[in-house]
Amino acid sequence: MTQLTLAPTATPLEVRRRRISGFKPTGTMHLGNYLGAIRPMVAAQRDAEHSTVFIADLHALTVEHGPAELHTRTLENAALLLAAGVDPDVTTLYVQSHVPEHAELHYLLESATHYGEVHRMIQFREKSAGNAVVRLSLLTYPVLMAADILLHDIHDVPVGADQSQHVELTRDVAVRFNARYGDTFVVPKIVNGSLGARIMDLADPAAKMGKTNASQAGTVRLLDSPDAIVRKLRRAVTDTDGEVRYDPEAKPGVANLLEILASCRGLPSPAAAASGIADYATLKQAVADAVIDTVAPIQTRYADLIRDPQRLRATLRAGAAGARVRAAATVSRTRRALGLVEP
Repeated sequence: MTQLTLAPTATPLEVRRRRISGFKPTGTMHLGNYLGAIRPMVAAQRDAEHSTVFIADLHALTVEHGPAELHTRTLENAALLLAAGVDPDVTTLYVQSHVPEHAELHYLLESATHYGEVHRMIQFREKSAGNAVVRLSLLTYPVLMAADILLHDIHDVPVGADQSQHVELTRDVAVRFNARYGDTFVVPKIVNGSLGARIMDLADPAAKMGKTNASQAGTVRLLDSPDAIVRKLRRAVTDTDGEVRYDPEAKPGVANLLEILASCRGLPSPAAAASGIADYATLKQAVADAVIDTVAPIQTRYADLIRDPQRLRATLRAGAAGARVRAAATVSRTRRALGLVEP
């Protein structure tokens, strides 16, 4: 990845930085979301100067969707984030479309973004391939993602490898805008994940566990019942030699199970998770038990939250109101830099 100017270096008295995470409400959140993104974000929320978490409902409009489904998943994902430990007293949690500055900054940033930059995005090429009708928003949504980040003067963006290209575009746009129109944006830094950052599909260990995979047989949802979790783990792909050891290249299915076990149990490494496990049946049961123990408290808290939708909506409204303070200042600063007349 091209390395551009990093965010301003923190002084000894200013070591905490602003962080952001967004979750698109397409499908139900799964174990990979939790281990790779949500749990690390929750663990770091009190160490940051400020954490921002939003439900990226505008991003869900880039492809065909059901309005009722989007509405349901937006509230469901918000409740799951709270159930998983997002604390609205220290983290700003809101729905993207509730903060109109996202859309305004998106348009303003297009003045500093080139067509070729967004057209070459890997996800655009993959999602548009073979489709007779491609929504314009699918092409331009990396600029909206840049707006999501730059809107809040974010220093650190935790992303997986599949989203790194979009953050690099954000950095390119910010650097170009600052050079042409004056210092306006903090240039964000990519923060890579660690253990559990890339949980693979149980049925296809070559593919990442996803909310919208064609088959959900290999995806463990955070709201799956214990029976469903056991059933999916028992059917998880392994191999024929029967040896429980961590070797991602030769044994990707087994390695994935050991990644999950180590992440859920807080073990130092996937290799350590293999200790004392003699066969695949034992491994799969150990992983199932660990996953059930991990999601059970989340499911309990989620059930309480979803029973009180008015309280949930109030939390999201408060988050949006708080987010708009910094967002409005960023948009105003951007408008002035571009020469627009302020109202």
